[in-house]
Amino acid sequence: MSSKKILITGATGFIGAYLVRYLLKQGHTNLRCMKQRTSSMALLHGVADQVEWVDADLLDLAALEAALDGVQQVFHCAAVVSFQAKDSRKMLKINAIGTANIVNLALEMGVKKLLHVSSIAAIGRKPNDPNIDEKTAWQDDGWNSPYGISKHQAEMEVWRGIAEGLNAVIVNPANVLGSGFWEGRTSTGQIFHKIWKGLRFYPQGTTGFVDVRDVVRFMALLMESGMRGERYILSAENWPFKRLFDEIATSLGVKPPSVGVTPLIRELAWRAAWLAGKLTDKPPFITKQTARSSARSFFYVNKKSLAAFPFEYISISQTIQETAEQFLRGAKNNFEPAVLPFHD
Repeated sequence: MSSKKILITGATGFIGAYLVRYLLKQGHTNLRCMKQRTSSMALLHGVADQVEWVDADLLDLAALEAALDGVQQVFHCAAVVSFQAKDSRKMLKINAIGTANIVNLALEMGVKKLLHVSSIAAIGRKPNDPNIDEKTAWQDDGWNSPYGISKHQAEMEVWRGIAEGLNAVIVNPANVLGSGFWEGRTSTGQIFHKIWKGLRFYPQGTTGFVDVRDVVRFMALLMESGMRGERYILSAENWPFKRLFDEIATSLGVKPPSVGVTPLIRELAWRAAWLAGKLTDKPPFITKQTARSSARSFFYVNKKSLAAFPFEYISISQTIQETAEQFLRGAKNNFEPAVLPFHD
């Protein structure tokens, strides 16, 4: 049983909620979790009363200082995830400035270790090489999404803190798969819902995918390790979107998407989604940035994460199968949010 005081920001979000569950399973008894007053607790059903909750905003220095009081370790999971241009300013403020506030207070208050959850969106792209590792330099170009830019700037704040003496590490998860919210969220659970309802089109690109449980298992190991001043790409496998969509469809017992997205279809699709979003006042399933990025192929190298300590990734096929089973149960129960179990 571990009694060290741990703070988790973004504890009600997709990765944060799985992390809370995993740390409780590992015997941690002194977890302080940050949320906002309006946060849904659905992903923490059955365990929410086992942790200490504080309502705090990343831009509220007084509330953050109170949240960090007496804390030895910080898992910084909180972030705004959006691929809509209208949210750019909000993401830059919360993701970048909010992380700067965490870093500054961690330095000031003597936090022993900070783990920052970044994203592959914050890693650079090589002009003539689709293989991406931790040393790939950031490139300022039109392909970067507002979300990616905000996460890159957040990382820069962590590296600045490291230069000033902060013991910190960074993880860059690929596209994170697993059960969660099925509708109306940025969670990848939405992909299962779209395919189940009937999706005709699939993107032509390739990218990295990882099980949410692997992300939090690695985070826990990294926090307890002697590693400092390092970043790790967390990606189990690189798959074409077609293979991903086909396996999800098969697991759900529905017809897989059969039409590859051409440049013309891609440009029409995001514009149609934008218009539909305006008419329904709902976030579009695809945006200009996601449509264009899904047409490109990048291969994320996971060698560094595998070499850090004994660690094996769950296969993406297994993740899809387990998530699909929970989705189908949820479809009979008003699409209640679900979480995948941790296997011993």
